[in-house]
Amino acid sequence: MITEPRWRSFIVETTTPIFTPEQCKMIIDAGRSEPKQDAQVGNKEGIKGGVIDTKTRTSHISWIPFKKMNDMYKDIEKIMKTTNGNHFGFDGMTLTEPAQYTEYPEGGFYDWHVDNDVNMTHEPPVRKISMTCLLSPETEFEGGDLELMSEGKIAKLKQGHAVFFASFIRHRVTPVIRGHRNSLVMWFGGTPFK
Repeated sequence: MITEPRWRSFIVETTTPIFTPEQCKMIIDAGRSEPKQDAQVGNKEGIKGGVIDTKTRTSHISWIPFKKMNDMYKDIEKIMKTTNGNHFGFDGMTLTEPAQYTEYPEGGFYDWHVDNDVNMTHEPPVRKISMTCLLSPETEFEGGDLELMSEGKIAKLKQGHAVFFASFIRHRVTPVIRGHRNSLVMWFGGTPFK
């Protein structure tokens, strides 16, 4: 019988903030200073890139260049590597993509999806770990819950806290009922799964 090691878990919430409120504001400012786009979803043909589909996703995004916030990237990569070693145990993990700054306005949401691609011509690196960090104070919005795996399994994030999860786990952001939700989303990749 083959079993996973007892230490392995695929959803890990940080117990302490990875960013202070001041650092969260710096990241928000950096994200807002980059070109804003309507968020897209992967298209049906499996071609790299995506399409705007407001029935699946409504939010605004921008991409934070590595050189703009080098220290942030180094800090997050270090946290990811520790988290990977303690919980995931995936091979060859590195930071492979720039961070996505995301704003969910009132009514904004992102329906159920996974973060890795089933079309292997787009890999490697294979997305293995996803991270969402809440940048807004949790009192500034209602709704906008990050649900992982199934309805009601909510990552209860506070400002500056993050959740790391296996990129193959189904997840969604429920509609924002009041206010707006700002987050930092990142993906970490590695060699193909074996």
